Formats: sequence, C-alpha cells, structure tokens
Amino acid sequence: MIKNGMAAIGVALLATLAHADDYLSPTDERVRLSLGVMHLSNTTDIRLDSGAGVPGTPINAESVLGLNNSDFEVKFQAVVRVGEVNRLRFDYFTLDRTGQNTLPAPVIFRDTVLQAGEPVESNLSMRLLGITHEYSFIHNENFELAVVAGINDADISAQARQSTPNVHVNQTENVAGPFPTFGLDSTYVISKRFYIDGRAQYFKVSIDHDTGSMGIYELDALYRLRPNVSFALGYTAVKAILDSRKPGESGVFDFDTKGPEVFVRVAF
Repeated sequence: MIKNGMAAIGVALLATLAHADDYLSPTDERVRLSLGVMHLSNTTDIRLDSGAGVPGTPINAESVLGLNNSDFEVKFQAVVRVGEVNRLRFDYFTLDRTGQNTLPAPVIFRDTVLQAGEPVESNLSMRLLGITHEYSFIHNENFELAVVAGINDADISAQARQSTPNVHVNQTENVAGPFPTFGLDSTYVISKRFYIDGRAQYFKVSIDHDTGSMGIYELDALYRLRPNVSFALGYTAVKAILDSRKPGESGVFDFDTKGPEVFVRVAF
C-alpha cells in the first residue's frame, strides 16, 4: 500500500515537472508583456508657414537645427488575448531629441524668423499611444495571421529658440490627434524555442484642409529561454506625415524613424 502510494506521488510529481517544462505555443499565449530598447535613426523634415500665409522655410531638422539623427528609446508593448481569435495590443512609443546649431541661412519658422549666423537651440518630441484590436482568421499551433484595426494617439511638439544680445526668439508648435491604422499581424512558430512575429499597419486620411498618414512596421525573431521568458532581436519603423493647408496653421511635419530593437518578453 505504501509502495503504491509512493509510486502515485512519484507519477504526480513527474507529471507536474513535465507540465512546468511544457512550452505553450506562442499562438495560444493569453498575455504578453515586452520591454526593451530601440536604436533609432531619424529623418525629420519640417515646414511651418506664418499665420499671414507666408510660406515657411523647408528644413531638415537634423542638418539645419542640429537634432541628433540617432538615439536610444524605450520599447513597451502589451498584448491580451480575449477568447481564441481576438486580441488587444497596447503600444507606447516616445521620441525626444534636442539640438544646437548655427544657422547657415534665415529660417521662417511659423511667425518668427530665425536669423542666419546666430546659434539656435531646438527640441522635438513625439508621443504615440496605440490601442489595436486584432482578429485572427488563421489560428493554429504553428501559425497565426490576424487583421488589425487600431487608434494611435499622436502628439508632436517642436520648439526653436535664439537668445543672444541681438536676437530673442522662442517659437513652439504642437500638433496632436488620433490616427486610425489598419493592417496585418502574424506569428510563425519555427520550433519549441524559436518563433517570428511581424506586423504592418498603415492609414492615410484627408479631411478638410488636412492630410495625414501613418505607418507602423515591426519584425522580430524570438528565442524562448524559458517557457514564459523570451529574448528578441528585431527591427521597427514608424513613418508619420501631416500636411496642413488650414489658413493660419499650414505646414508639414514628416517623420521617419527606424532601427533595430532588443527586448525581453514575458508571456503566459
């Protein structure tokens, strides 16, 4: 009797250990939390017309205003599965840069003129909060493909300052608003430990005097160190354009940022 009881306990223990080492397919994970860092290369083109309708000076913010063209930014992402084929994705993206330069030529920057030969200090920031619904029309242990529809709340601000005995200029510009995006999201399971994630979202809209577009692209290769912990190497890109012809507020913001990323993902 005792031997039978010990044998039963041993079988139960082995079953528990086997279950603890069981690798759930990434296509069946209920929750994903990803945290890491991105090394981004940035290209920013700006034109801000004056309130009186005088065309602003088209500039590349990196070369003219001295904004750094590469930096490191934090990556955060959460995915929650609701049922078998529905998921909610939450993304938060930030891009904060400062720069200093001496202008080679005068720049019309909204309602101010930045003077040539004078030092200029600038900063440019972008906040992007995305909430996306995903519906998987293909879903099995090795592959998942979903159509996605999301709302991305973008906040872009730019500031240019000149402060010398002869010049005192401080101009700030802010643009904010929601951008809907549509696209595809997929997961391909190569083996128990390796899988690939990829997504592409894009939308372009024209309302009244404003035209805007946004594209978000990401491709990651993940290695599962433990059943619930993965390390990833990937590449991400965000492209945003806002072209306004609204009287008194016309201008163009054109952002292109992309680069490699590394992150840790906890999933269960």
